[in-house]
Amino acid sequence: MSFFIIIRGPLGSGKTTIAKELAEKLNGSYFSIDKVMKANNLDVIKTECIPLENFIKGDEIVLPDILIALNARKIVIIDGCFYHEKQIEHLTSSINFKNYVFTLKTSLQECIKRDSLRSKSYGKEATNAVFSLVNDYGTLIETKGRSVNAVINSIILMIQDDL
Repeated sequence: MSFFIIIRGPLGSGKTTIAKELAEKLNGSYFSIDKVMKANNLDVIKTECIPLENFIKGDEIVLPDILIALNARKIVIIDGCFYHEKQIEHLTSSINFKNYVFTLKTSLQECIKRDSLRSKSYGKEATNAVFSLVNDYGTLIETKGRSVNAVINSIILMIQDDL
């Protein structure tokens, strides 16, 4: 059975690491909305954040590939901040397959720490800004103090009926 999973959360919450490893473990297809946004110059901040319209454009760019994977009976894992709920709603209404939305939670301090360890850090200001925009939409999963495997195992337990 094909379905898709959205892994969302603030910058530094572990979503890319979790999403990539989950895709590998499930032999699924991985898509990064953040990479699509960057590759298409849609990650431009206007006022206090990237506008919803840019995220919708990013969704539209990647949707054909997501649908190809789903129609090939693959599990699809999509990661991104998804701080606009309407972006999530756009994706879930555009893809006629079962879906799960998981929001990774941790403290702002942990996000700042993880971001500072990246080869290309976004900085405290950006981390704080994104942290304040991401709400508690979907199923919440705490990542602070948990291993990647523990978080992945939590997700797999929640989706096991569809595996």
